[in-house]
Amino acid sequence: MTKEIKLYTTPTCVPCKAVKQFLNDRGANFTEIDVAADQEAMQELVRISGNITVPVVTIDGEVVVGFDKGRMAELLAREGA
Repeated sequence: MTKEIKLYTTPTCVPCKAVKQFLNDRGANFTEIDVAADQEAMQELVRISGNITVPVVTIDGEVVVGFDKGRMAELLAREGA
């Protein structure tokens, strides 16, 4: 089953680039959302994470704040619910 993955990012965010590389290295398909260019996306980011920092990744609705390789790997490995 394909996982729904969203990456909330900004163009100048270095950790965001690391998250993209991490996901790409694992063959994960994800939607990148530039919160600097989309105010509604920024509001969604605040709603789901409680803060305004990036990167934030959602994997099947689970929120990961920052470049947390362990948590992302765990969620990517989890079988679909």
